[in-house]
Amino acid sequence: MSTSPDKLQEEQFLDTGVAAASKPRAARPLWHNRDFLLLISGQTVSSVGSQVSLVAFPLLILALTNSPAQTGLMTAIRGLPFALFCLPAGALIDRWDRKRVMIICDIGRAIALGSIPLALALGHLTFLQLYAVSLVEGTLFVFFNLAETACLPHVVLKEQLPSAVAQNEVLYSISSVVGPALGPILYGIGRSIPFLVDGISYAVSAFSLFFIRTKFQEERDAEPRKLWTEIGEGMAWLWHNPLVRFIAVLTFGLITPCSGYVLIIIILAKDLHASNIVTGLIFAGGGIGSVVGALLVVPLQKRFSFGQLMIGTAWLWVVGWILYAFAFSPWVLLVANLVGFVVVPVYMMVQFSYRLALIPDRLQGRVNSVFRLIAFGSQPIGLALTGVLLQVMSPAAAVLVLSIPQIMLAIAVTLNSHVRNAPPITELA
Repeated sequence: MSTSPDKLQEEQFLDTGVAAASKPRAARPLWHNRDFLLLISGQTVSSVGSQVSLVAFPLLILALTNSPAQTGLMTAIRGLPFALFCLPAGALIDRWDRKRVMIICDIGRAIALGSIPLALALGHLTFLQLYAVSLVEGTLFVFFNLAETACLPHVVLKEQLPSAVAQNEVLYSISSVVGPALGPILYGIGRSIPFLVDGISYAVSAFSLFFIRTKFQEERDAEPRKLWTEIGEGMAWLWHNPLVRFIAVLTFGLITPCSGYVLIIIILAKDLHASNIVTGLIFAGGGIGSVVGALLVVPLQKRFSFGQLMIGTAWLWVVGWILYAFAFSPWVLLVANLVGFVVVPVYMMVQFSYRLALIPDRLQGRVNSVFRLIAFGSQPIGLALTGVLLQVMSPAAAVLVLSIPQIMLAIAVTLNSHVRNAPPITELA
């Protein structure tokens, strides 16, 4: 899951490969937009591959080391580049050719993942290589993801952003159900197969990007300044936009307490004497809920204002989280997980599409990187806090304690005038 602020300021979206002086594009259905179809089809294939290796990677490390601690450390390394490179990556994405960055990142990730089956075939797979693959893939993900976020407003029109984001989320949610299911199956057939599949999926994504004609950024006239000066400009823009600043804090407060939900579900399922198959079904319920939520985004955005959706989804997020505390059987836990995940893509996509329409193009990478660092950079803290709470109290009690900051922020968003009075996305300058 992921996030950003203010979008196209004065400029309208440009026609394929045309400079800012050209006339604006005529609206056309998304499914008739060749470049949009190329973009989401490549990313869907890549997303399925990533989900496959996401499950297979810890399986491989566990088989090689028989150490959960080593597995956790090696897996966590993939998230390290986010904290280290998110801010400079955002500034560089606003300087560089975004399409070229995405293609290079995809090719790099294909080579990194492809090195694992090659090393397995030669019998020379080492821990150092696995650490290196995690680090390389995590670093390239940071650059690719920020470039992808910034390019979407150039591929579709501003008024189509909510629909484009929602359709992308539907496909991602489906991949989050299909990929984890395929991962163990492919790994059972052969250890190298999941990583070969993921490597090929990155190659497919890079191939699709070659055929997109739309330019992924406006012309850059000014000479680039010092990197930290440009990063500071992104920070300053976010800080001086009260709506985006509040959404960043709200997203931080909703997500951080839930970061350890996997651990809570595992312990709850164990306490409820759920089998491994039933536990798997409980997690699959979350994926199904995400698909349902993604399908609801566009109809809800047509019926309700941005402010109404932000307030409503914040409260539903809190209620969905608290449901875990009252799961008295594995099947109730499955339903709670399904219901709880319905609201997640709705909240994420509503605020994401609104922010995309708000951020000036020249600041897309920088503001998005600052926003994401605030909103998602605290997840390790949430995981650690969850572990400490589960050490001293029951999972149900831990859920209720973790819901306190969420309730406080749900009250805050209800009272926030910038949220309540936010104009429709079509009226943003």
